[in-house]
Order: sequence, then C-alpha cells, then structure tokens
Amino acid sequence: MNNGTSLFLVDGDVRRRAAISHCLAGSTVHVEPFEDPSELIARWPKTGLLLVHDDGRSIGMLLAQMGRLGQWLPVIGFAQEPSTRQVVGAVLEGAIDYVSWPFTREEIIGVVEQAEAKAEVFGSAKLREALARSRVDRLTKREREVLAGVAGGLSNRMIGEKLSISPRTVEIHRANMLTKMGANHTSEAIRIAIEAALVS
Repeated sequence: MNNGTSLFLVDGDVRRRAAISHCLAGSTVHVEPFEDPSELIARWPKTGLLLVHDDGRSIGMLLAQMGRLGQWLPVIGFAQEPSTRQVVGAVLEGAIDYVSWPFTREEIIGVVEQAEAKAEVFGSAKLREALARSRVDRLTKREREVLAGVAGGLSNRMIGEKLSISPRTVEIHRANMLTKMGANHTSEAIRIAIEAALVS
C-alpha cells in the first residue's frame, strides 16, 4: 500500500462515520467522511477508494456517477450483518469488495490493500463497464429488449415476433437505441451491451 491511501467514506449514520474514522486514525489510511452520495459527487475525488454503506441506493448512485464522468474508483460496500443477496447485489452493481460492520482496524486495512491491488488489475475493465452501463441506462425497457434480441443474432422480424411488435417498430427502436448509446453501428451497440454485462 502506498504512503497514505485516501478512503472516502459515505454513510448516513454520524456515529458509524465517527467510529470508522476513529478506527483508522493514525494509520496509513486517511478517511474523508461524507453523509450521502450527492455530497461526495459535489466534491468528486480524482484518486482513492470509496467505502460506501450499502443502503440499497448509494452504491448504484456512485457507480452511475463514474459512468457519467468516465472515471472509475474502487468501491467497497459495507453493512451490518449483510445478507448474501445484499453482498452479491452490490458486487454485481460494480463494488470491488464487501465488508461486514463492525470491523477491526486490521480487517479494513486488509480489505483496502486488496481493493487497491484488484483496482490495478481491473481498473480499465471496470471503467469500460461503468461507461457502458451509463450508455445502456439511457435506453427504455423496450430498447433494451431490442438490444438483447440484436445481440442474440435475431433479425428485426424475429425480434418483432418475440416482442409482439412489427419489424418496422423494431427498426425504429433499433435506430433510437443506436443514437442514445452513441453507437455508429449494431456491432458497437453489442460490444457496449457485453461490456455493460447486459448480455454475455
């Protein structure tokens, strides 16, 4: 770990923020506490890691911001007694790691070190995924269905049959989808969908 890692803590609970800041005081990890995602978004850091209390929305909000900015920072989610579903959900959204609160100083420093190592390996892939997700998020439900059909190698007629709409309507959705995604052709839209983990 380098000399002094910046850890941006996002948690609505003032007592927990204080406890975590106190837990890491005097270590090589410098904690900057924020009450909510919008407060951090207003003062977006260039480097560092985010330790985000998993309240069901904060992790998603911050990852969406990364997609908009085209700048990815590693996110570590945490919660008190998180369920397996909660942990899996946060990781699928894009969190690089997850830790259960309360944690010891040694535990969180270990998690931060691992997250930094993973970030070096996954950084560019995670950034591409964040950018791709932000493009896919612009699509309507129907446009996503058309994109999934296109990625599955279906013709406009076959997509239309599957979705009970006319091939002409599929064509319109397809054109709108390309425009919203900033894709010049279908193969580019498919690549973005794969990077966004919308299709495999």
